[in-house]
Amino acid sequence: MDKQTIAGVDVSARRLDVAAQRGEEQLVRREFANTAKGHQRVIRWLTKRGAHARVVLEATGVYSHDLALALAEAPGVEVMVANPRATHAFATACMQRTRTDLTMAIILQSYAARMRFVPWVVPPPAARALQAVGRRMAALSAEQTREKNRLHAAQAKAATPRAIVNDLKANLRQLTRRLRTLTVEAQRLIANDPQLARAAAQLTSIPGVALTSAIYLLGELLTLAPDMSVRQWVAHAGLDVRVVQSGTSVRAAPRMSKMGNAHLRRALYMPALVAIRFQPNVRAFYEELLARSKAPLQAVVAVMRKLLHAIYGMLKTDTAFDGAKFRALAAASQP
Repeated sequence: MDKQTIAGVDVSARRLDVAAQRGEEQLVRREFANTAKGHQRVIRWLTKRGAHARVVLEATGVYSHDLALALAEAPGVEVMVANPRATHAFATACMQRTRTDLTMAIILQSYAARMRFVPWVVPPPAARALQAVGRRMAALSAEQTREKNRLHAAQAKAATPRAIVNDLKANLRQLTRRLRTLTVEAQRLIANDPQLARAAAQLTSIPGVALTSAIYLLGELLTLAPDMSVRQWVAHAGLDVRVVQSGTSVRAAPRMSKMGNAHLRRALYMPALVAIRFQPNVRAFYEELLARSKAPLQAVVAVMRKLLHAIYGMLKTDTAFDGAKFRALAAASQP
């Protein structure tokens, strides 16, 4: 029977540091280029002599994405894309004081060998494309807000040269055009994919979720593994509650963990605020939380969490938003 290769890969912009072990053989370390050819060389090396490979790498955005896809599509290879917080906590637990690309590859190999292996599910191409477009839109929108603030500050000072004001206005016009172009591209992606189109119609039935918010949410949610539970969605978003308690003296107030997808949290924030204003059932839930001495931000986070529950149910059952169901869901969660 072929031995299994257990490997960890530390990914950087130009290089892949790989630590691998086959059965009881000695740990071997190699370097490869972070290119398409380099990815194929990694696969051939890990699966030589017909070995099956299990590989762990960290979610490091654009640098790890193509490698993860190549590994997931290769015969005889399983890949896990691990949360960097989990792997770094593992390194701390192993008392790893030195952090280099090579030592991190060894840590990831040890993580693959010791921890529960969860294979990465490759998201549909249209969802991946929408996520990329949505994240770029979010980045440009944030830059647009910063430029508006700079323009306001510049116009408030009489000594500001006119050239600076004109430059800020020109950049704002350019950002607006670029955002419009990306929005059109996102609409094209949604219109050409039945799953995206159906999900977009469901999301925009929520008061507070317009086209832009739907683009952001769909890109983050439809790239998740289809078998994830709603509790896993909440944890992935970092909206789960973190409780710190030890003995009788340490009892910190429960707070949002934030150990998850910040893009998804940001995408939920504005829809939650708008829904609180304009959707009676959501507003009633929010006001009940305030009446129970919750801080306004705590109440908003709770609305975000319940909206995520509602979206999960809507997408799973192919239904539009129902305020009465949201209210029942919120009531069921109250102690």
